[in-house]
Amino acid sequence: MADPSFDDAIAILGGTGEQGLGLALRFATAGRPVLIGSRSVERANSAAERVRSAIPGAEVSGSENPEACRGAQVIILSVAFEHTASTVKAIRDSLVEGQIVVSMGVPLASSVGGPATQTIGVWQGSCAEMVAALLPKGVHTVSAFQNVAAHHLHELDRPVECDVVVSGAQQPRKRIMALCELVPGLRGIDGGPLANARIAESITALLIGLNIRYQISGGAGIRFTGIPDRDS
Repeated sequence: MADPSFDDAIAILGGTGEQGLGLALRFATAGRPVLIGSRSVERANSAAERVRSAIPGAEVSGSENPEACRGAQVIILSVAFEHTASTVKAIRDSLVEGQIVVSMGVPLASSVGGPATQTIGVWQGSCAEMVAALLPKGVHTVSAFQNVAAHHLHELDRPVECDVVVSGAQQPRKRIMALCELVPGLRGIDGGPLANARIAESITALLIGLNIRYQISGGAGIRFTGIPDRDS
């Protein structure tokens, strides 16, 4: 019999980093079970303890990446671009049909020694499309969360105030858009097919440049005007 928490749980691979940990904090605050994955069990457990310390009663655990994948319907890849392919290859055998893998990666030029204000070309077109090419058949890929600043995710007493462009197949992207609504201030924007991840990923490099030029320590975000609220 399937674990009843499987559908509600969210696995965050790379949840030991600041952005992944920020998402773990926010989803745990919303009452969702969170599985923090890492290549190191010790680091994963340490990150889980940080979440439990900040949010008493939070249902959060740490484990190696493959084990975390086996416990959740939604799996968020919060790893640097240069580690994305190796991470996906390491979890392939732990994935089952119907799971959703969310790609947050951005091919910044800093991954090859260049400036973080530029991106590099990816054969498949984007980091998200590269992930899709590596995943087993029947596992969905969705692009999201690239442009959410880690600093704002950690400020649990404040709304994040950022739009999240969500791209992928229709039903999986709708599910991730709904996850965005769990975080005060976040709004999931229907970004259409996965190929549009190329645009969303490039915005990250633009935002990094804005942070530098305007000396924005917390990180700039994006908002789209003229889009009606889902409840209107």
